[in-house]
Amino acid sequence: MKAYVINEPGGPEKLVLTEIKTPTAKPRWVLIKVKAFGLNRSEWFTRRGDSPSVKFPRVLGIECVGEIAESINSQFKPGQKVAAIMGGMGRDFDGSYAEYVLVPENIVFPVRTQLDWKIFGALPEMVQTTHGSLYQALEIEKGQTLLIRGGTSSIGLCALELAKNAGLKIISTTRSEAKIDFLKKLGAADVVVDQAQIADEIRKQYPQGVDRVLELIGASTLLDSLKTVRRGGIVCMTGILGGKWELEHFAPMDAIPTAVKLTAYAGEATDLTSAALQQFLDIVERGEIKVPAMRTFPFTELQEAHRLMDSNQGNGKIVVMI
Repeated sequence: MKAYVINEPGGPEKLVLTEIKTPTAKPRWVLIKVKAFGLNRSEWFTRRGDSPSVKFPRVLGIECVGEIAESINSQFKPGQKVAAIMGGMGRDFDGSYAEYVLVPENIVFPVRTQLDWKIFGALPEMVQTTHGSLYQALEIEKGQTLLIRGGTSSIGLCALELAKNAGLKIISTTRSEAKIDFLKKLGAADVVVDQAQIADEIRKQYPQGVDRVLELIGASTLLDSLKTVRRGGIVCMTGILGGKWELEHFAPMDAIPTAVKLTAYAGEATDLTSAALQQFLDIVERGEIKVPAMRTFPFTELQEAHRLMDSNQGNGKIVVMI
């Protein structure tokens, strides 16, 4: 089969299209014929050499959609539509940047959907991460105000849709004034141009502070995000769009305002049930939720897709089609 193998860290050119042996199914593992996969920031981190636990050579890719090609377990039938998410894929074992991928059964989600592969391919990891961030970490409720820091990212756009559908008021951020109308048309009540420090501006509009913050930029803006929240509110760090993972000289008593809760979300596939994923796919099929903006690339242009991710100009999910 054809797969993109990375032998050493570096730029997109390190992803080399190679002929390798097609894996075969084994007990508790199934072989998936990959139809599409989304790109994720964790793959970007790994490609650059910032994931110390990942050993090269490796086929990256932490998610995919496709069809069962081979299975020993009767639960899975050849031709059945499935999604596979995380669980070590593309990190502990070869992932989805390939025509076929062998994955553990417990990270495979059988689905029923008529969505195009490109739309379906944009959703699994995005839905899992967004759903977990909003409902498990942030404990969102109808009527709350939610600040999405990194609003034009794939997770930011998905969060906007899910939270809006749940009855929250959304304040979204972007680094570009040109994207203000884009976010407002999608349903953001307010849009703030983010130049790394927005707490004062948020407090002018919301003197008591917002209820919840979904922090997708990461450590570079986290301390500022904490200043935007009311007492009893929650900040969840989910993303690292800013490329900074750690806080230097972090003093919790100084950095975390009184009674503000700080958490994080880096959940696994087991946090998302098959029923929840199926429900989301059904809602998308009925047109009740719009799929966040996305860009698609053919498999032969994976390097170009990574270059777009490097540029931070994707404005949504990047999907590669096989």
